[in-house]
Amino acid sequence: MASKKAKKNSGYDWSYSSFGGVVRVNVRNGEDIAHLGELDQKLWTVLSCPVKGLEFDEKTLQMLDTDGDGKIRVNEIVAAAKWLTSVIKDKDLLIKGDSVLPLDQINTENEAGARLYKSARQILSNLKLDKDEISIEDSSDSIAIFAETGANGDGVITEASASDEALKEVIRTIVACAGSAMDRSGVAGVTAELIETFYTALADYSAWCAAGTADIAPYGDNTQAALDACNALRDKVADYFMRCKLIAFDENAAPAVDVSVDAISAISADNLAARSEDIAAYPLARPTKAGIIPFEGINPAWKARFDALRALVKFEKEDGVDEAEWNALLGKFAAFEAWKAGKKGEIVEPLGIEKVNELLKADAKPELLKLVDADKALEDEANSIDEVNKLMHLYRDFYKLLRNYVIFTDFYSPDQNQMSVFESGKLYIDERCCRLCVRVEDMGKHADMAGLSGMFLLYCNCKARSDGRTMNIVAVMTDGKTRNLRPGTNGVFYDREGRDYDATIVRVVENPISIKQAFWAPYVKFWNFVTGLVNKSAAEKDQKAMTDLQAGAQAAPASASDKKAPFDIARFAGIFAAVGMAVGVLAAALAWIIGGIAKTPWWGILLIILGIMLLISGPSCFIAWGKLRRRNLGPVLNANGWAINSNVIVNIPFGRTLTSVAKFPKLDIDDPYKKRVPLWRKILRWVLVLAVVAFGVLFFTDNLKCIGLPFHKEKPAEEQVEASVETAEEAAGETAEITE
Repeated sequence: MASKKAKKNSGYDWSYSSFGGVVRVNVRNGEDIAHLGELDQKLWTVLSCPVKGLEFDEKTLQMLDTDGDGKIRVNEIVAAAKWLTSVIKDKDLLIKGDSVLPLDQINTENEAGARLYKSARQILSNLKLDKDEISIEDSSDSIAIFAETGANGDGVITEASASDEALKEVIRTIVACAGSAMDRSGVAGVTAELIETFYTALADYSAWCAAGTADIAPYGDNTQAALDACNALRDKVADYFMRCKLIAFDENAAPAVDVSVDAISAISADNLAARSEDIAAYPLARPTKAGIIPFEGINPAWKARFDALRALVKFEKEDGVDEAEWNALLGKFAAFEAWKAGKKGEIVEPLGIEKVNELLKADAKPELLKLVDADKALEDEANSIDEVNKLMHLYRDFYKLLRNYVIFTDFYSPDQNQMSVFESGKLYIDERCCRLCVRVEDMGKHADMAGLSGMFLLYCNCKARSDGRTMNIVAVMTDGKTRNLRPGTNGVFYDREGRDYDATIVRVVENPISIKQAFWAPYVKFWNFVTGLVNKSAAEKDQKAMTDLQAGAQAAPASASDKKAPFDIARFAGIFAAVGMAVGVLAAALAWIIGGIAKTPWWGILLIILGIMLLISGPSCFIAWGKLRRRNLGPVLNANGWAINSNVIVNIPFGRTLTSVAKFPKLDIDDPYKKRVPLWRKILRWVLVLAVVAFGVLFFTDNLKCIGLPFHKEKPAEEQVEASVETAEEAAGETAEITE
C-alpha cells in the first residue's frame, strides 16, 4: 500500500492510497471525516450497502438508514459525518472507535451538542451513576433509564404516572379491556387513543343496554333463550312445512317426502341410540297435508329441543302448531334481534352494566388525558436521550464502517485476524483454510452475477451442530488444487463468533486458482484424455471378450470328420519377412533418434525441453495470469445488494493471503502401507518422456537451424533414406534365411 498527498485543486486536500492495485481516498483523521461531504461521489468505493447480512452491529446500521429503505447510501454517511463532527470537540476521537465518551468532549457551543450533554447527564442521573463519562451500555439500557420515571415523552402512561389509586385502577381496567402500549420503561401502559376507545365503548355499551326495554323482549329475561331455541329448530321446521305443502299439492308425493320403512330397516339392526345423526336427518314429524306439527309425533332426535322451546313459549293449541303460528312466533323476535345486531361497546361487556355506569359517572378521562399531555411535553428531552444512544453507537462504529465503505482497508489489511464487515467466517476444506467467505441468501441468483468475478467460488450449505441454525455462504478459493472441490464435498465452517457448522459444497464456479495449477492443467487434461481412452478401450475389449466367450459356449462342437487346414509354410514366411522389415525400420528410426540425441549438446536438450514445456503450458499460464491479476470481488458483493463503485481487485500476491494450504515438514518416515509404483508404470513414464524429448529434438533440429545454434550436423535426407532402406533390407534378408 502506498500513500500520497494530492495536489490541491478545489476544496479539501485529500490523500490517496493504493489497495490491491486500485487507488483509493484515505480517511485517516477527524478532519477527513468532517469533509466527507466534499468528496466527489465518483471516488467512493461503495455507493450503498445493505443494512442486513453484515458482520456489523445492525442497530448502528439502522440508525444510519434514516429513510428506512434497508440501504445505507452516500448521503446518509455524509449526514452522519457532519452531525458527529459537529457535536464532538476532538474529531480524532472518532478514529479510535471507543465505546466510552468523556462528557467534556461533547460540544455544548451548538444547540444539538448542548441538548446531548444535558440528556447524557439525565441518563447518568436516572441510572444513579456519578461519573463524567458515558458508555454505550449506559445509553442503550432504556428500561433502566426510564424505570423510575412516570413521564418519559413517549405518550404512554402507566400506573407509575398516576398518584391517585383510583386513576391507577382505571389504567389497569383500560389495559384489561382495550389493550396496552409498551412504555419506554418496559411496562404496559395506555395512550390517548386507548383512553378514547375505552370511554367511547363505555358510553356505547351503556346506551345499548338502556335501549333494551321490556317492549322489545317478548319473553322478558327468557327472550334470548327462547330465540336460541327457535333458531335451533328454524331450518328443520321450515323443511317440515315444505314437505306438507308438497303433499297438499299432490298426495302421491307423500311416500317420497316421508321417512321410508326401508331407511329405518337399514339401520334397525344397529344400536339406534348410536345412529342419532341418521335419525335426525329424517323429517321433524310425519308430514301431512294438514300442515301441523304434532307435539306427540316429533322425531325422537328433535323431541328434546322442541320440548325446550315449549317450556319457554306457550303455543295456542295443546296438540300442535301450524305454519302461521310458527311465523308469528318468529316475528315477535324481530325488534329484539335488531337490538342485538346493533350492540356496541362489547370490549367493556365483561365489566357488567353496573361497573360500566359507575366508570362513566366517575369520568376519569380528563385526568388521564392530562397525564398523557404531561408525558408528551417531555418528548424532546426523551428523544434527546435516544440521540445520546445514537451518538454512542456512531462514536464507536462510524470509522469502522468508513473503512469498509470508502477505502476497504479492513479487507486489504495484512492482519489475518482483521476481517471486513462482509466476511462471515472461515471455511476449512481439503487441507485448506479459506478466510474470504460471504453470506448468501439466494445461491442461484448470486452465482449468475458472482461468476463475473473471475474467482474460483464454492457455494456451501452450512448447518450449526449446536442449535441447528443454517446459513449459505460463498467461499473464494485462491490456492491449492481443485481436484476434490466438487458438489457433495464436506468441510467445516467457523463463523465470526467461533461457532462451527457442517459445510457441504452445493455449487462450484470454476476459474483459474493459481499459476501452478494452470501450468500443469494441459498435462492433467492430456493424462485424463489418455486414461479415458485406455479405460474405454479396455471396457470395449472386455465386453467383446465376454461376448465371444458366450458365443463360443453356445456354438455346436465341431464335427469329428472335419480336418485341420494344412500348414502353409509360404504364408508364414511372408509374415516373418514383413515383421522383420518392420522391426528393421523401427530399429533404424530408433537408432537415428538416439544418434540425434547423442550428437545434441546437453544445453541444447535442455533448451528443447524448456521449449516443449513453453509450447504446452505457456498459453494456459498466460491466460490464467491475465485472469488472476484481474480477479474482482465487486460482482460477489453486488450480487449481495451492495453498489460497488470501484474494482475490489484480488490480485495474485493478495490472493495468496486469502487461502492457506497445509504444509507438512519433509521427513524420511517408513510407511508400511505406502503405495508402491509398479515397475511397468515407471518404464512407461520414462518412455513417454523420452518420446517427447526425441520428438522435440527432431522438431527443433530440423526447424530451428535458421537461428544459428550449433546442433549436430546431419546427413542429407537422401542418404538417410538410403541407409534406412538398406538396414531394413538386411534385416528382412536375415529373417528370410532364418525362415528357410
